Amino acid sequence: MPVEEFVAGWISGIAGLMLGHPIDTVKVRLQTQNTYRGIMDCVIKTYRRESAYCLAPFDLIKVRLQNQTEPRTRPGVAPPQYRGPLHCARSIIQEEGPRGLFRGAWALVLRDTPTLGLYFLTYEGLSRWLTSDSKEPGSATMLVAGGFAGIMSWTIATPMDVVKSRMQMDGLKRRKYRGLLDCVISSARQEGPGVFFRGLTLNSARAFPVNAVTFFSYEHLLRFLS
Repeated sequence: MPVEEFVAGWISGIAGLMLGHPIDTVKVRLQTQNTYRGIMDCVIKTYRRESAYCLAPFDLIKVRLQNQTEPRTRPGVAPPQYRGPLHCARSIIQEEGPRGLFRGAWALVLRDTPTLGLYFLTYEGLSRWLTSDSKEPGSATMLVAGGFAGIMSWTIATPMDVVKSRMQMDGLKRRKYRGLLDCVISSARQEGPGVFFRGLTLNSARAFPVNAVTFFSYEHLLRFLS
């Protein structure tokens, strides 16, 4: 068997597994549990309860690496604390224990859970408002509705995003917060309520184009496949 065929089969198999596994998870839960009203109810509840918490270690590593300002390699200069994602993960486990990888996880869950529903609600509402009853949303409508859906969701998410980032960086040198609530209270006392909207402008500037393209691609792919 040629090497090219082996590689192509291997990659396509992985892609198929990655694509099919979420659907298989929903299928198994619907088959074995009676707590869901249907397919979409199962998908939404699974995402809200588990996805953010499971992604917390990856988000933590991203934040730690983004906050690293030391140059990579320069003579006479101390090397950066983390040499890459894997080294960052190993260092956190060694210095803070396995639980350190989940620092800020509940803030991440509280950030993503309410904004998910608002995200799609805003998009659907704007799409219907900008489109007459007899027509499907046009490209401009998709871009505008998607962009504002992103801004709206990040407006709600930014306060908890600030808390999440602060808790993720806490423990790098010394522990400053005793928990999520302590982080909220301490931040408000020391810097005022405005601290919870720090970064909103950047979040919005990023959210509009990213989510505009996301919904634009999603809608056109749906039409193409159907």
